[in-house]
Amino acid sequence: MIPLSWYLIVAALLFSMGLYGVFARRNAVAILMSVELMLNAVNINLVAFWRYLAPDQVTGMAWAIFVLTVAAAEAAVGLALIISVYRNRDSVVAEELDLLKN
Repeated sequence: MIPLSWYLIVAALLFSMGLYGVFARRNAVAILMSVELMLNAVNINLVAFWRYLAPDQVTGMAWAIFVLTVAAAEAAVGLALIISVYRNRDSVVAEELDLLKN
């Protein structure tokens, strides 16, 4: 059986890559993909803790399914917003999105 620490290390690496992608990217689609990567790291943590702490309960898997549902909704809404901004501005660079300023 794989120890819990290995799962936590993999999840921490995925979360770190996602965090770097959010801070380093300028493209809105790449930022959205980085957020999805961070949510997948959270799912790995949820399932790993569920497996090692309470395998007879369903709470860990229920939370993981809830996070997957929220991630899918976030991706759909985020992509719709990005497409709408692209149609109006012809750019998806996050620094140029100043529609709500002043």
